Amino acid sequence: MKKIIDNSFTRLLLAGMMLVAAMFVSCNNDEDSGAGPVITEVRNYAAAPNDTLVNELVPGQWVVLKGSHLKDAVKIAFNGIAVDFNGGLFADNYAVVQVPAVIPFPSVAENDLNTIELVTPKGKVIFDIDIVAGPPVLDHISNENPQPGEEVIVYGANLFQISGLVFAGVSVQEFTGSDDGTAVSFKMPDGAVSGPLKITTGSGEILTAFNVNDKTTGVISNADDISNWEYWGGAQIVSGESNSIFPGGNVTNFFVMDFASVSGGDGQPWSHAVRIGQTQWIPAESLSDPVDNWAFKFEINVPNPWLGGSIMVATSTGNYLARYEPWQGSPTGFKTTGWQTVTIPFTQFRDGGSGKGDILKNITDLIGAEGKSNCQIYLHNYEASGIAFKAAFDNIRVVKIINEQIN
Repeated sequence: MKKIIDNSFTRLLLAGMMLVAAMFVSCNNDEDSGAGPVITEVRNYAAAPNDTLVNELVPGQWVVLKGSHLKDAVKIAFNGIAVDFNGGLFADNYAVVQVPAVIPFPSVAENDLNTIELVTPKGKVIFDIDIVAGPPVLDHISNENPQPGEEVIVYGANLFQISGLVFAGVSVQEFTGSDDGTAVSFKMPDGAVSGPLKITTGSGEILTAFNVNDKTTGVISNADDISNWEYWGGAQIVSGESNSIFPGGNVTNFFVMDFASVSGGDGQPWSHAVRIGQTQWIPAESLSDPVDNWAFKFEINVPNPWLGGSIMVATSTGNYLARYEPWQGSPTGFKTTGWQTVTIPFTQFRDGGSGKGDILKNITDLIGAEGKSNCQIYLHNYEASGIAFKAAFDNIRVVKIINEQIN
């Protein structure tokens, strides 16, 4: 009888201990489920061994936030700038996220500088880490051949903390940068000659491979001393000195296309065109360069809204065409307030009759084995109804466009 009592007591004691243990675990689980997020470190988003610890971030960088209770994040911000993120890349102890591509450093609140904020329904965490602007990047220049006193805008990224700006051989002392670092504007200085654009920032330097304010290098035609014009095209040469239609201060000669109506489906490289005779586009020693090293450029002036049709660029081979359609996506059309530089990288030349086929792979396929070609810049109306078109063209050229980044 005593043995039975002892066994019953033992079983009762064991059950009680298991209940207490279960309650303890339950309490712990409740505490875990109610805990706020924690970030302990930041690592590169890369496969080992490149998933190294990070102590400095730049815009656009992909990183992994390591810690705990991260998977239910509802907000993540860098320098106070909230980002979109994919919760499918999260677990309780990590979160994969991209730093904003654009951070307006000058307008970031002081208490947000150099911080990562992560918020969940259970709380938030602030993690301190250096966030700096990346190396400056050039996208394009509004007008590479402006007149003295005209406004020039350089577009790109990370154009912060500019300590030096040189344009066409002249140091520019007064300029205005945008808060988001995507643009800097200035007036074309007097005394400019010809030279690259150079911008020095706190995080690097831009130095263009091409010269600005350059009226000769790579020029196919400028309608002046370098003409090569085949006058039987549909364009005319107009003197800027007597011009009142195309604003912007250009006093040289330039080409003008002025068509009251171009029928739907019409577009011939001899009747609606600027036609240039055969010239050397690229030096023979550069014909084996990668296609993306070079571009076709010109300045354009469009005084009235342009709402249809395509400017096509063709060469002697006739196999590849480039299309320029800046009005696409704009219900009000495309127009300029003066002269504007157009850059068509060779990578935008495609084969086929409409210029929508395969991308150009070799420079010689575009301009032949000697690098010599004629040129037609013509309007093709692919629309069903007729359109009107008026535009001026100048400084038609081929230039190297690879930019040197100095970090």
